[in-house]
Amino acid sequence: MNEPTETVINYHKRTKHRLERYAKGPEVIDWEDQPEPFRRFSGCGIIRLPMPGAELEPLFADLDNPEIILAKPLNIATTGLLLELAFGLSAWKQFGPSRWALRCNPSSGNLHPTEAYLINTDTTLLEPGVYHYVSHDHSLEQRCQFPHKYTDPGILIGLSSIHWREAWKYGERAYRYCQHDLGHALGALRYAAATLGWSVELLAECSDNDTANLLGLNRSGDFQALEHESPDIICRIKTHADSRSLDTRELLESAQAGSWSGKADILRAYHLYKWVIIDGVSNAATKPRTEEPNWQADQRQTVKSTCLKTATTIIRQRRSAQQFNGKMSPITITDFYRMLVAVLPVSKLPFDMWRWPPKIHLFIFVHRVEGLTPGLYALPRSNDALEQLQAATLADFDWHKVSDSVPLYHLYSGDCKQIAKTLSCHQPIASDSAFSLAMVAEFNSAIEAAPWLYRRLFWECGLIGQVLYLEAEAAGIRGTGIGCYFDDSVHEILGIRDGKFQSLYHFTVGEPLEDKRLETLPAYGHLPDYY
Repeated sequence: MNEPTETVINYHKRTKHRLERYAKGPEVIDWEDQPEPFRRFSGCGIIRLPMPGAELEPLFADLDNPEIILAKPLNIATTGLLLELAFGLSAWKQFGPSRWALRCNPSSGNLHPTEAYLINTDTTLLEPGVYHYVSHDHSLEQRCQFPHKYTDPGILIGLSSIHWREAWKYGERAYRYCQHDLGHALGALRYAAATLGWSVELLAECSDNDTANLLGLNRSGDFQALEHESPDIICRIKTHADSRSLDTRELLESAQAGSWSGKADILRAYHLYKWVIIDGVSNAATKPRTEEPNWQADQRQTVKSTCLKTATTIIRQRRSAQQFNGKMSPITITDFYRMLVAVLPVSKLPFDMWRWPPKIHLFIFVHRVEGLTPGLYALPRSNDALEQLQAATLADFDWHKVSDSVPLYHLYSGDCKQIAKTLSCHQPIASDSAFSLAMVAEFNSAIEAAPWLYRRLFWECGLIGQVLYLEAEAAGIRGTGIGCYFDDSVHEILGIRDGKFQSLYHFTVGEPLEDKRLETLPAYGHLPDYY
């Protein structure tokens, strides 16, 4: 085992929560010292985007067939709408003097470590260059002006992570949560693009060094100490079907020769704790330039959505449930199957942009689903994984296929509410729901092949989570991601004894209980001249 692989595996083991102790985090949290939730660069030119909040015609159900959605033209209004629906604000919440923003893309603890950049090569849209998106103001900060024109004008989105923003609250385990958030952000971007009739291509060949050079993240003098951004991925937005191949070398040359401006403002907090292990695993999981496949998902019959709301409405109403009604009526089995089929790697968004065979599989604690016996079920997300999962789990499991329409297997019948609650750090949201689940990864084989694949496993989990968030809203209920769970206790319940499979993320769906003490305010009401 090489040193980077060993570092990643050791990090994963060290940051497991256990029944007898949690992973290492801050001993105290000073809420007055919470990091500034919005990154800004001082000294940049600012481009204010057109008024947010526009509704588009496609229904959420239309996203099952994105090819029927007519492509909108690329202009400043549609570009702004793409950024708003993917990364912008969805509402503000207020309780007494406290006020905080919610966003279209989820984040652990609402801390939002993911930063989004627009790379533009279309002179009719904006001056070619690199722009940082400020969701608070719905504006762009021009970080770099490119020196020349391009033969294939268009836009790309670059994503990066501020690991320390999560570590402020969650300590050593925060690196995991940043990767979850990146997966959610990719999903949010794909859904946003689909509403405009556009698609997304992951430029996964790029190295982290290439991404850092293109986004200006390697300009250490532009960032405060300990508040740097780590490069994640570049996404090409394809606004029409005949988009030509893209030469990323030309972009990198432009960034190198471009005129850069702006310096990141301090994020305010004191950096009382230094989480060196996060820097260590981040360095070990650095991605080189690679050759990547264009794996294509299988075609599969979907369960038709009954949602009559527009896609933009569902995207903007997405919330993380804080608590569920433990006496809720069961959800319909049709809604349940719809959600399960939606997370399968079929040639339907958002998985139409995912370039690799699935590595994440679901173990589901069913509590309240009409027509389905409460108990434990499994959803292998590839046919090849079925035998491996059977061999890796308890021999007493039933593995009886429940339905011809979805690869759902019954493992065990019984009331699992208390088990689910205990495994998810004693949180009632895992037991008061219709169902909760563990996302289990094909782990050792991925990490041993390349340590940076550790990140991609979490991205796939976040992508699945984003589907569940939106599908739950479309079904009239609500979901929430759970990053706090007792890793090896989950494995023990399932019978997993080694690192071949590992649980990387939990999720739960149910009927939300609204906190009436909280006031909900418009997303951009703080910018009065927008209204």
